[in-house]
Amino acid sequence: MLAQVSTLRPEARVDGLLVQQMGPADASELLLGMVRDPQFGPLVMVGFGGIYVEVLNDTATRLAPLDADEAAAMVDELRMAPVLRGARGRPPADLRALTDTISRFAQLTVDVPQLQELEINPLLVGAHGPVAVDVRGTLA
Repeated sequence: MLAQVSTLRPEARVDGLLVQQMGPADASELLLGMVRDPQFGPLVMVGFGGIYVEVLNDTATRLAPLDADEAAAMVDELRMAPVLRGARGRPPADLRALTDTISRFAQLTVDVPQLQELEINPLLVGAHGPVAVDVRGTLA
């Protein structure tokens, strides 16, 4: 890669490379987010990420904090939940790890009151648990 950069852009300065493992190919893209309502506090939302959140409007929302049972209920509310259970030959996602991630995320929003918004999109969820690929947030 460095040789190709040197050939194509000899003036380019490369200080190093960052190489990361690819996300699992059989994972589903979810969105896990929070906004802080001035009256009610942190509202946590989960839904299918990528184009699905815009096209399907398939999300579930709760006030934080959440326990694992409430997080599981959120996942069960999603119309696309059967995909996470292993639809069309795909392996089922690790739902225990997903609900643990949702409840810990919700607790973080309670523990850090400076967080105004927080979003993990995509949160790749597959057989080996969730992987946060991109996270953005806003502090007060």
